[in-house]
Amino acid sequence: MRSHSKLAFLRRFTSAGFALLSFFASGLAHAADAPLPINSGDTAWMLTSTALVLLMTIPGLAVFYGGMVRRHNVLSTVMQSFATACLVAVLWAIVGYSLAFTNGNAYVGGFSRFLLRGMDMNNAFVLGAGTDAASPTTIPESLYMMFQMTFAIITPALIAGAFCDRIKFSAMLVFMALWSLIVYAPIAHWVWHPNGFLAQAGVLDFAGGTVVHINAGVAGLIAAIFIGKRLRSEENYAPHNPAYSVVGASLLWVGWFGFNAGSAGAANGRAAMAMTVTMIAAAMAALSWMAVEWTMRGKPSVLGIITGAIAGLVVITPASGFVDASGALVIGLLGGPVCFLSATVIKEHFKLDDSLDCFGVHGVGGMLGAVLTGVYAKASISGVPSQAGAIDGNPHQIVTQLMGIGWTIGWCAIGTLIILFVVDRLIGLRVSEEIEREGLDRALHGEQMRS
Repeated sequence: MRSHSKLAFLRRFTSAGFALLSFFASGLAHAADAPLPINSGDTAWMLTSTALVLLMTIPGLAVFYGGMVRRHNVLSTVMQSFATACLVAVLWAIVGYSLAFTNGNAYVGGFSRFLLRGMDMNNAFVLGAGTDAASPTTIPESLYMMFQMTFAIITPALIAGAFCDRIKFSAMLVFMALWSLIVYAPIAHWVWHPNGFLAQAGVLDFAGGTVVHINAGVAGLIAAIFIGKRLRSEENYAPHNPAYSVVGASLLWVGWFGFNAGSAGAANGRAAMAMTVTMIAAAMAALSWMAVEWTMRGKPSVLGIITGAIAGLVVITPASGFVDASGALVIGLLGGPVCFLSATVIKEHFKLDDSLDCFGVHGVGGMLGAVLTGVYAKASISGVPSQAGAIDGNPHQIVTQLMGIGWTIGWCAIGTLIILFVVDRLIGLRVSEEIEREGLDRALHGEQMRS
């Protein structure tokens, strides 16, 4: 009897244990399935940053570029920025975001977010740059998608500065569409998605030195060479209205705080430091560009100082979440003269017709910034021991940065060249000589600026 009673007790005890375990397992499953809490403060900052980055393209870049072309091409240049923003926004929502920021493999994402499928206002996105194990920082995934959309918009828009004055509007649209999906989305996945092979290798690019600036600069250089030089025999290509460009550069500078500080993904100390070093580097580069130009050409120009500021913003971009104020001063000090020389002496030596110095400022500045990130990155700023540069005891980071630069240049150059060849064969890239001399505004858009 006792053995039977013991067996019955054991059965009841075992059943109760399984029931208890099932209860806790069920509770854990519900906890895992429950939506992550969205941080309202971080969400507010990222909403602001997203608007600031969009401001960089429309109207910032549009006005900046528009002031630097001749009067007959102002509207076509502004149109290129505005139309690119509209086109890429739609493509990003359809498939671009999915290709760049879903798991996929080490080289490209998948199609799980095709047409933003499965994304609603309750989807939370955990941001690695603004998280810790105790309290992960989350924002709505739709907001993260929008933030990255603004980067996807400005990158191809920058390329237009290399070939304005001479490209067909229809060809520009087809090129931008193909380039954003074939070149930009994969490189964004490589560098910014945890599965990307450059991210796995340890390449540091906080806010787009590689993904945005080297990418756009190299594409601009390839496009300028492929399309050919502007006709200069009968027309002076002096800027139509440098004051417009000052306004545009100022909007770019302000918007860049969303670009760099927003890449922290949270309203925290790292965002504040990124904002600080962005301001310091831009100001230092503007002054160093002005000093070199003043010395070499006898006068400091308005277009010079604002281009110097943009160069400083480009160079600090990859480093902005990894360096302190002293690093930013050196980065800005070097960025101004290096970009000045690349946009003037080197450009003239090789007879490149990169109309608005897309490669000279963004390409060269992005490469310099990527290398200097490998020098001045500090683990105390990033909070990650492995994210340290040469001055912090990790000289190998420079080699890693060079690898990232090399892969970006290679894929961008090959992809851009193929796209240009295909578009040229299909519809032709360049306007006729008559249209180029007359100006693109009236011929392509039926409008023109008044004198």
